[in-house]
Amino acid sequence: MGSSQQSGGSGVTQSNDPVSERGFPRVRIAAAVMLDHAGRILLVRKRHTLFFMQPGGKLEDGETALDTLTRELNEELGCTLLLATPLGIFSAWAANEVGQVVEAALFHVESAGDIKQGAEIEEFVWVQPGDPGALRLAPLTRQHVLPLILSRGLKAF
Repeated sequence: MGSSQQSGGSGVTQSNDPVSERGFPRVRIAAAVMLDHAGRILLVRKRHTLFFMQPGGKLEDGETALDTLTRELNEELGCTLLLATPLGIFSAWAANEVGQVVEAALFHVESAGDIKQGAEIEEFVWVQPGDPGALRLAPLTRQHVLPLILSRGLKAF
């Protein structure tokens, strides 16, 4: 694991985000920002859903965000988390849970192993953050992740 892992926590700080202040039910997730050497971001679309988003998933009882990220990357993509740099916690309307807010601990990650489609992934794509084309993007991806990559100039490790 990377040096960003901290015992008992996720290693991320709370972002100032108006959606998180509205009192809607929340879904806590950990999500990976994975970039290739061409500067493209990996997006996944889970089975029976419409929106592309970051790999990752819901925190289970007793899990830290990094525990969740490690588990989800292995389950969804068959890869191993090597390094996770915290980017912050961001909130947006959940793409697949109507009337709920997703609260995402985002990490810029490096992984090992070939990326392959796990059982819960319908498809995955690599896209340029500044030009995702006509893909239907989850609100978190559209409102926070892609602008964050561009504003911070994130690159592959």
